[in-house]
Amino acid sequence: MSLAVTPALAGTRAGTDYLRSALRVDGWSTGAFGVIMLAGAGALRDPLGLPTAWSIPFAVAMLGGALALLLIAGYPVISPRQASGVVAVNALSAVGMVALAFSGLIDLTGLGVGFMLAGATVVAVFAFLEYTGLRRAGL
Repeated sequence: MSLAVTPALAGTRAGTDYLRSALRVDGWSTGAFGVIMLAGAGALRDPLGLPTAWSIPFAVAMLGGALALLLIAGYPVISPRQASGVVAVNALSAVGMVALAFSGLIDLTGLGVGFMLAGATVVAVFAFLEYTGLRRAGL
């Protein structure tokens, strides 16, 4: 007796693989960017207008987030609740970065505003990719 893989099951597996890949790429890129922000906090202060009192905690939070993303991606079964949380946190982070860029709370330079908006775009893309993976996986 042979066992055929139905299109629904194949899509679920492909969707899970897609989600896992998106989480991994998000995790590694978030971690790399966190290291750059941490190491370059002083050097980026003047060109961006981003005080080290802001960039260092952001960088540390990014490193923690990267670890969480990689842990979730590495689980044998990805929890829909955790993956949905990742989508929500990424979406809120993107909105927060846009708000921070225009709020005047930090005296960002033009380059700093562009930096925040670029970061918001990247984070929003990851939210979209992970949401798409959740939908494809049927989670």
